[in-house]
Amino acid sequence: MGLIFWQKIRLISLIILFAFSNLNKANATINAATIENNQLNNITSVSQLSDISADSWEFQTLQALIKQYNCVNNGNINNNKSLNRYQFIIKLNACIVNINELTSNGKLNRETLTKIQKLQAKFSAELVTFRNRIDLLENKVNALQTQQFSPQVELEGEIIFAMTGVAGGKKANSRTKQINENLVLSDRVRLSLETSFIGKDNLQIRLQGRNTPELSDFTGTKMVNLGFDGDDDNEMEVDEINYKFPLGKQTRITFYALGGGLGDFVPTVNPLFSGSGDGSISTFGRENPIRRQGGGAGIGISHNLNDSLNLSLAYVTNDAANPERGIFASPHGAIAQITLEPTKTTALSVTYIYSYNNVNTGTGSELTNNPFNNQADAITANSFGAEAAWQLNPSITLGGRVGFIHAKAEDLAATPNAFISTWALLLSIKDISREDSFAGFVVGQPPKVIDNSFGNTFEDEDTSLHLEAFYHLQITDNLAITPGLFVITNPENDNSNDKIYVGTVRTTFTF
Repeated sequence: MGLIFWQKIRLISLIILFAFSNLNKANATINAATIENNQLNNITSVSQLSDISADSWEFQTLQALIKQYNCVNNGNINNNKSLNRYQFIIKLNACIVNINELTSNGKLNRETLTKIQKLQAKFSAELVTFRNRIDLLENKVNALQTQQFSPQVELEGEIIFAMTGVAGGKKANSRTKQINENLVLSDRVRLSLETSFIGKDNLQIRLQGRNTPELSDFTGTKMVNLGFDGDDDNEMEVDEINYKFPLGKQTRITFYALGGGLGDFVPTVNPLFSGSGDGSISTFGRENPIRRQGGGAGIGISHNLNDSLNLSLAYVTNDAANPERGIFASPHGAIAQITLEPTKTTALSVTYIYSYNNVNTGTGSELTNNPFNNQADAITANSFGAEAAWQLNPSITLGGRVGFIHAKAEDLAATPNAFISTWALLLSIKDISREDSFAGFVVGQPPKVIDNSFGNTFEDEDTSLHLEAFYHLQITDNLAITPGLFVITNPENDNSNDKIYVGTVRTTFTF
């Protein structure tokens, strides 16, 4: 009995295991079928993908609402053209949003509300999807607007190669020394690191190396100096550090820790001439010489009084880091300028400059740079200037400038005074042969001492003229070639001196 009993128990166990095994297989089959049915039920029906034809009630209803309430910006929909569902939902959603505003004012009748409710029920799924996408886009835009600005450092560079020649007879104020009529090849390299911390400010650190000589050393007059000269044996050094940031929508603050000039703080009325790498080839042609009375470290503020009127103020000092002299005892200069653009084709500026021991502009005769024969150690100067530009047509612009310097030797007996004048006429013709190319012409008088109570000997008896022509040829966005020539008549404001001719071909690479 015992053996038979255990055999029965084993047989029953095998039957139970077999039954459970088949039951699991059946359940798996049922679950798979259920999942497949659910997936089939989730597939978008053909009706939800079809276009909305022009003869459908949905199309006609929406068109009637648009016509009655003008609820879509681009007007009616085309009767002869069907809309895909996405296009239809865009117009429907816009119409519902605009009509809802009328609902709040109680201006809708029951018939209109019924039509809208019917369309909303018909396209409820599409409207929900579309509005979710709009909300998602708005959230992304808000996140981009509120996220913290990430500063990045950019490297910009400028390289100048120049072939220059000087011709003439004797050196200025010399009866024996001839001007060496040689060609020279020189260069200037600038590398700028620029970054922003809030997106609207700019920090610039510029390195410079150059070996372009000052031609005054070889001709006897500063009137012939090039607008991009300077010789430090091509040793790279930091020559400029500045930081600019907005103080409100109309105001901008500029700091120079190194390398700032008075002209860097104020707007330029004739910008085509002002650049050292792409403007006039001469120092005199680039800007009004009265602006060259000071440089170094400084601070400036520029404020737009309205859309056409700007006021700029600045102060610079040559030896700001010297604790024995400080920023006020060192040679310094201050500038105030009002710039007016009454029309799109006209601009003018009026400038006042005060300087201390900075009367040397580096562009005029030796007497203008040293009107008191090295005997004064405290020279103050009040300078006044005006500049204008008039665009005759889209290509031709006529400009002009005048400047007066009243210098006074504060530490000499009777405080002698010297009056210095300068003027120039400018003409530019743009887009000659190539876009962004232009020709520039300068006719003017370099600074001249017209009166000096220190003595008649220290007045310029004659008048020099500066005659210049150059052509800035923009080959590509990063390459320009500027051939140019200028002539100085009566160098050093002395008609006994021979004319001096300076020619150069300046090639400028930027990156």
